Amino acid sequence: MSFPPVEEQLAYLKKGAAEIIRESELRERLEQSAKTGRPLRVKAGFDPTAPDLHLGHTVLIRKLKHFQDLGHTVIFLIGDFTGMIGDPTGRSITRKPLTREEIDANAETYKQQVFKILDPAKTVIDFNRRWFAKFTADDFVRLAAKYTVSQMLEREDFHSRFQHEKPIAIHELLYPLAQGYDSVALEADVELGGTDQKFNLLVGRELQRQYGQPSQIVLTTPLIEGLDGVQKMSKSLGNAIGIEDPPLEMYGKLMSISDELMWRYWTLLTDLHSDQIEALKARVASGDCHPMQVKKDLARRIVEDFHSQQAAREAEENWTKQFQKNETPETVELVTLAKKDVSASKADSLRLDRILFLSGLAESATDAQRKIKQRAVKIDGNVCEQMNLPLKPPAELTIRVGRQIRRVKIEQ
Repeated sequence: MSFPPVEEQLAYLKKGAAEIIRESELRERLEQSAKTGRPLRVKAGFDPTAPDLHLGHTVLIRKLKHFQDLGHTVIFLIGDFTGMIGDPTGRSITRKPLTREEIDANAETYKQQVFKILDPAKTVIDFNRRWFAKFTADDFVRLAAKYTVSQMLEREDFHSRFQHEKPIAIHELLYPLAQGYDSVALEADVELGGTDQKFNLLVGRELQRQYGQPSQIVLTTPLIEGLDGVQKMSKSLGNAIGIEDPPLEMYGKLMSISDELMWRYWTLLTDLHSDQIEALKARVASGDCHPMQVKKDLARRIVEDFHSQQAAREAEENWTKQFQKNETPETVELVTLAKKDVSASKADSLRLDRILFLSGLAESATDAQRKIKQRAVKIDGNVCEQMNLPLKPPAELTIRVGRQIRRVKIEQ
């Protein structure tokens, strides 16, 4: 098969990449691929540790797509074996291993979600249990013999825990070896991972050399900041955008990011080429285009990727009604609650903190109380500071908390 010119491929693959080890080797592989017509084998591994993905995970998946767009073979590797060990990356304590049932359930949702970005007809889905299930005790001893304890302690996580006399379980030392062996089993030309995965990726390079294979090229991608623009995107930090968030919610979250962070999202979360992004920046800098419009284009593009063109258009229209025309959008989610779940001790009144929590507008009743005290809650367009609402069901309210909005119906 034919591929685009090598320089063109390199420019596209380097967009948004944090580091390539080594770029000269990647160039050589691309040149060889062009001569022989053999696509590069490009892998990225994902342990199914959670049932849903957010945009932070898609930075890596999108870079896989870029290789796929250029005609190379993409392998989406689900770590159904390594997930039972638990990746120690960034951990100060031993991660609790997942059960077989949890891994299988999460793996199924991963397969569904990644095809929002990758082409299912061109993507190889594999599981590392395929080869590790056949490993004997002898095989593990031989694999472990290829790395020393001192080499493992060069890893920052392990070194820090060792220095602070925090326990390191033996099975955690096996994780980098198992991930590295994945590259041997798949004969990978390139492995992708976040910057926090660099140690594991380099283990793969070394193990391939020891098993008589050419060492893979390592390409790392940045850890993208969440909505706060400071900490990396994480659902536990409350700054994430889930790829299965409803269109309006996803659009609204994207519109809430800073103008500065917007450019990083353009680079890491879209397929736009670097020169096109620079041209957009130049238009904004010259005053030819307002940053708000560029951010709208970004939000619409990302919602399109994970939902549809129509859903993105409706989300934009509803967001405009909600925040620029001060109208209530037509497609606000309706939540129905039972009176018994939100009743206050005072007769004929309802607990607003329970309503916010049960309708998904707060993470807990305590979080809801904090938002009410901060005057962040609006009911039917008016700020509400009452903990107990003097209402008798049936009743229907339009409640807005920050950028989120729900229609809440309370039944008898």
